[in-house]
Amino acid sequence: MIGAGMGAMAAAARLAVAGHRVTVYERTETYGGGVRRFERDGFRFDTGPGLLTLPAVYRDLFVKTGKEPLEDCVELVQVDPSARHVFADGTAVSLPNASRAGVVAALDEALGEGAGRRWGDFLVRAREAWDRTRRPLLEEPLWPDWQVLAGKEPYPAVPHKRLLRTRTARTVADIGRWELRDERLADLLDSQVLAYGLDPRSVPASAAVLPYMEHAFGTWYVRGGVRELARAVYERCVRRRVEFLFGAEVTRIVEKDGRAAGVELADGTVADADHVVADVDPARLRALTERPLDTGGDVGAEPLAAPFARFALLLALRGAPEPGIAHRTVVHPAAPESELDFLVSPGGDVPPPPTVTVLRPDDPALRPDDGHESVVLSAVVSPEALWEEEATVRRYTELLLDAAGRAVPGLRERLLWHEVRVPGHVEDETGARSGAVPAPALAAGEGRFLRPGNTTRLPGLYRVGGWSHPGGGLPHAGMSGALVAGLIVEGPGFRGSQ
Repeated sequence: MIGAGMGAMAAAARLAVAGHRVTVYERTETYGGGVRRFERDGFRFDTGPGLLTLPAVYRDLFVKTGKEPLEDCVELVQVDPSARHVFADGTAVSLPNASRAGVVAALDEALGEGAGRRWGDFLVRAREAWDRTRRPLLEEPLWPDWQVLAGKEPYPAVPHKRLLRTRTARTVADIGRWELRDERLADLLDSQVLAYGLDPRSVPASAAVLPYMEHAFGTWYVRGGVRELARAVYERCVRRRVEFLFGAEVTRIVEKDGRAAGVELADGTVADADHVVADVDPARLRALTERPLDTGGDVGAEPLAAPFARFALLLALRGAPEPGIAHRTVVHPAAPESELDFLVSPGGDVPPPPTVTVLRPDDPALRPDDGHESVVLSAVVSPEALWEEEATVRRYTELLLDAAGRAVPGLRERLLWHEVRVPGHVEDETGARSGAVPAPALAAGEGRFLRPGNTTRLPGLYRVGGWSHPGGGLPHAGMSGALVAGLIVEGPGFRGSQ
């Protein structure tokens, strides 16, 4: 196993239970991939995902790999409200967790009568897209006939009585313009897709499954931070006698008789293996092999556009949080189109204000005492921006602090210190080029939003994790681990979970 990311560990635990001897080679000094933690002066911060969707993926992992269920190993808390949105015109709305009726009522009250109904109707159509794509996109390996996921848009067309015809949205932005018909609702939808590192103007309408997934299955927090989930998965692996070697960089995948037969480490050591599973980004995987892994027609060999990255600030605040705070607040900019333009072409211009996510977990484990608070601010950014320049970092720091001031009263007066997290930190931790973060795989879009399959042209070599099918995100990484384990244990005839 190359890499100790969440996908690799999910596969390792399952393979160990199936009787395989599993060794994980991780070039850094810890597990979890991008699911990390930063600690200073009694403050603790998640530096990767701060929330969890589809916890059933990890519940299944723990059921299949031992007697202790997930809830015996970590404490899961449903976040309510799921999010508070603060719009540029000053309007704010808190969306209840996993309650369609509650969301409809909240939107009607905050944005005006009819807004909730339009959003509720959108969720119904998003569910239809989810039902059409869930199994082939998430629960089955990506088969050679992957084109069935690339063609017809699964998000349904909407009939228009005045036009006496239906109108089919091609992109998420189309859904906002044609169906939601309110700039704030469109901004709400766009921000939910942008949070996954996807441009709503170019991503297919099938991306509606992402906000639907969060709405239908809820948003969850892991007490102590999401890093605790990585710890629990790592400890499950250790209990199943998976061996971890940290500080062990793989420099080559060894081939013998036309198949993967082991790995070579930086110190020249060669370890033989019947199967090699790689949880690394495509560029690094290509560098480790002696042959091309993809044919010209292989899905996902070259993505439509370079994945986005994230810029984050870790804030240590004096003073207790005010009662009833939202765990997550999304602050919307006045010019979202300018934000998206700059993401695609950062150039040398001054960046416009971005969409900023403010995470304020009310968790004693994350602060030195009840007189302080730890807060994480983040924004989706281009990995191509000039992050090595102090002026770029300073400009983004001010933009995030300005936006967060609309969500956290007296923010700057309460600020003790802050830590900056640029894309280079993610590159150091995960090896992903320029700190890019993979997005979940999506249907339609001519296959450009799918990820490479878990098998490769080199027999015995498998891909796992966010850079492979079914894409990025905590639940998707867990599902990729289940798929790879199934392919190894059951062979090419494995058809996915039943």
